[in-house]
Amino acid sequence: MSEVAKNLAYKDFIAAIKSQVQSAQIKAAVSVNRELLQLYWLMGSQIVEKQETARWGDGLVKQVSRDLQEEFPDMKGFSIRNIKYMKQWFKFWHDSNLIGQQLVAQNKNPITTQVVAIRASSHLSNPLGAKPAIISKASIPEEAIFYVQKTIENNWSRAVLTHQIELGLYGREGKALSNFDAHLPAPQSDLAKQTLKDPYCFDFLTLSQKHNEKELEAALTENISQFLLELGAGFAFIGKQYKLSVSDKDYYIDLLFYHIKLRCYMVVELKTVEFKPEFAGKLNFYISAVDDLLATDQDKPTIGILICKSKDKTIVEYALKDMQQPLGVSEYQLTQQLPEPFQSSLPSIEEIEKELGGLGDE
Repeated sequence: MSEVAKNLAYKDFIAAIKSQVQSAQIKAAVSVNRELLQLYWLMGSQIVEKQETARWGDGLVKQVSRDLQEEFPDMKGFSIRNIKYMKQWFKFWHDSNLIGQQLVAQNKNPITTQVVAIRASSHLSNPLGAKPAIISKASIPEEAIFYVQKTIENNWSRAVLTHQIELGLYGREGKALSNFDAHLPAPQSDLAKQTLKDPYCFDFLTLSQKHNEKELEAALTENISQFLLELGAGFAFIGKQYKLSVSDKDYYIDLLFYHIKLRCYMVVELKTVEFKPEFAGKLNFYISAVDDLLATDQDKPTIGILICKSKDKTIVEYALKDMQQPLGVSEYQLTQQLPEPFQSSLPSIEEIEKELGGLGDE
C-alpha cells in the first residue's frame, strides 16, 4: 500500500469521490430509464390506438415485435411479452382518473413515478421490469399507486415489494381499530393510523398453533429484522420485557419501540388468545406509565398497540370508548391458511414422527 493510500485525509478524499461517482451512475441510469419509459408509453398508446382503429388483423403485436427486433438487434425490450406489457401499462394508467388527481398534482406522471420506483427496486436494465410486480398484481389503480409510493418512501427492493404485494399490505395498512381520533390531534392521529396494520402477518415465524405469549415474543425478537419490516418504516426497537417501576412495584412491557416519524414511544402487548376488554385496561396503564416515566417534553403522546390472536369488533369498540390513552387493536396471523382439500392431505405430527423413527430400522 502506498503512502498516499495510508493517509487519513486521502481516504476521506477518495471516499467523497466514490460517492460522487455512484451518485452520477444512479442519475444516469434514471435518465436512461426515463427516456425508455417515455418511448414505451408512446408505443403502448399507439399500439392500443391502432388495434382499436386500424383493420390490420390480430397479429399486430407479433409483427411489431419482429420488425423492431430486426431493425434494432442490439436493443432489448421489444419482445412480444414486453410489448404486451407496454399496452397493459398504458391502459392501466390511462383508464384511471387518479393520474390527474394524485400524480400530476405532485408534479409527477405515471412514467416518472415508476422510474423512481424501479430505481429503488433493483436498478433493472429493463425499465418495465418492476411493472409486473405492481401493475400485474394490483387489482385497481389506487392499489398500484399505493405500492409505487411505498417503494419510493421505503426504498424497497423488488423482492420486498413483491412480498408486500403478496401479503396484501394495501388491504391491511391503517385498518386497525383505534381511538386515535379521540386522543390525538388530527395530523398525529392520521399518521398513527397508518402505522398500524390489521392483521399483522408473521409468516416468517415457525410456531405451532398452540404457542403461548412467551414463545411468540421470543420468536419475534429473534427475527427482529423481519418483524420491523412488517411493522413498517419508523419503528426503532428498544427492548422486550421492558421494566417499569410504579409505587415500588415492577411491571414488564412485552415490547417497547420508539417511532421516529411520530416522535413517540410505542408500547406493544401480545396476546395469543381472543381480545378481552381487560387487555385494553392493562395497556392503558402501561401507556400512562411510559408517558410519565420515559417520555420527555419533546415526545408526542405514547401510543399502545395490542396484537391479539383474534378479536370481536364490537367488543373492541366498547373497550376503547372509555380508554384515556391512544391505543389500537389488531390481530396477527402466522401463515396463510391452506385450502381445505390440501389440509386433509398433509401428514400429522404423529405420522411424521413415526416415519422418521422407522428410518433407523432399515
